[in-house]
Amino acid sequence: MKKPSLVVGAGALALVALAVWLGVRPGSDPVAAQQPVAAAASALDNSPADAGPAVARLGNQQVAPQELKALFAALPEQAREQLRGNRPALESWIRTRLAEKAVLEQADAQGWRQRPDVALQTRVATEQIVFRDYLRSVSQVPDGYPSEAELQQAYDAGKAQWQTPALYRVSQIFLAVNDPQALEATRKQAQELSKKAQAAPGEFAALASQYSQDPDSARRGGDAGLQPLQQLLPEVRGAVARLKVGAVSDALQSPAGFHVLKLTEQQPARTATLDELRERLTQALRAQRQEQIAKAYLEGMLDTATLSIDGAQLNKVLEEKL
Repeated sequence: MKKPSLVVGAGALALVALAVWLGVRPGSDPVAAQQPVAAAASALDNSPADAGPAVARLGNQQVAPQELKALFAALPEQAREQLRGNRPALESWIRTRLAEKAVLEQADAQGWRQRPDVALQTRVATEQIVFRDYLRSVSQVPDGYPSEAELQQAYDAGKAQWQTPALYRVSQIFLAVNDPQALEATRKQAQELSKKAQAAPGEFAALASQYSQDPDSARRGGDAGLQPLQQLLPEVRGAVARLKVGAVSDALQSPAGFHVLKLTEQQPARTATLDELRERLTQALRAQRQEQIAKAYLEGMLDTATLSIDGAQLNKVLEEKL
């Protein structure tokens, strides 16, 4: 069965939009933090399997409590809390880490670390870790940055972009169409439910709980939550936009089936306040300033001595078949 949800996509759109507004993109920071999994993975690689209590074991390999703590310490606070509350994702990481250690054990037994190509890659990776970590240490942003005035200036400069879209809280009764031969019968049932709900909008939640085939929203009386219009299925956007709060739609068809909708709340588009954006705006401005400091530091290194490039040697290398 196709996904019955009214939502086209999920995720923290406001966070993504803010990053776009400020021109801060993942990977654009020259002093970006190391990957948290890599940092955690290397925390206790040399600890023996019998060093003490383990979170998990696989043969000779283990994930020690300290290694798991290192994983959490390397994550941003929000991601840390999400991982704490997502046991399947955390256990998946543990299983993957144990499998990695088992593979590394086999590779070490065959002297893989001593291979010239592996040694070269290891050296390059180590240099990059040292480079990033040292550059981060010499490009620290002052604690007081940004000031309240600088925050206000950044907010005012982008004020036209701080618009949050209108939000619609929609409840639905969803009827799936799994068999093309059942299309007309399902359509008829959806139309009957629509008429019942239009005649008694107050009974919509009870009808959704009884008849809706979307389990998630059915448990909440059909409530699908507050969403911008753009996140709703294209087939229902127009109908939702025309509904008044408390009104129920006719039966609407999508590729997944039929939807009967009730608009329970609408919040108009508005400009987000500085207080609402303060934390994310501060983080983005600090990241931007750190990038500027790091860039200036690198440029300063080039000014400490005379730079020369041997064009003939460069051409010779480029002409060789590598």
